Amino acid sequence: MANVDSPFGLKPVRHKSGAPYNGAYNCYYVKGDYGTALFIGDPVVKVAAGSNTAVMKDPGAGEFAIGTLPQVEKTVVGDVDGITKMITGVIVGFAPDPDNLTLKHNPASNERIAYVCDDPDVIFEIQADGAVPAASMGLNAVLIATHSGSTTTGLSGIELDTTSDAPAADASNQLLILRAANRADNDTTLPHAKVEVLINCHTQAPGSTAAGDGTLGV
Repeated sequence: MANVDSPFGLKPVRHKSGAPYNGAYNCYYVKGDYGTALFIGDPVVKVAAGSNTAVMKDPGAGEFAIGTLPQVEKTVVGDVDGITKMITGVIVGFAPDPDNLTLKHNPASNERIAYVCDDPDVIFEIQADGAVPAASMGLNAVLIATHSGSTTTGLSGIELDTTSDAPAADASNQLLILRAANRADNDTTLPHAKVEVLINCHTQAPGSTAAGDGTLGV
């Protein structure tokens, strides 16, 4: 049976230790003049020397003083050759918008607090744009942004690239493929396979630098 084509970005599922993901996140800042919409499941990266320059309020968590929220932007997809293609974490939600409580994503140019799962030891599930052969397990891969995020579901359109940039043993690729998601509705020999991955080029991992040289290892 064909796999359902339903991209959702990166979804945290558990820790490397096997412990389930408990919903933990840290708060980050999306600047008001950032012209890109953000969605749940989008990978983001810290902006060098960027943070909130005014007090920010989260209706559920209180106030954040100046400089307490590192600024993030959406990670650029592709082989890591600079900081913009590294990953600080994945958006798992947003602070409620008092002007639109039904808003599930963050529109372009909208100042917001983003909730980001930024633990480098968290394993994520992601949909590939193609099949993922068994021989690809343990290899590295990059992200691809063929689809836009959904303003209805609030979910990201980001996928793992297997069609235009095949998985390889390449430490400058953004993800490490661990295994196929073990479910009856997932056939890795067919397009839109779902796999479990670790973020390979993570700004929060030991030894990473602001230069983002992509040499964090496989």
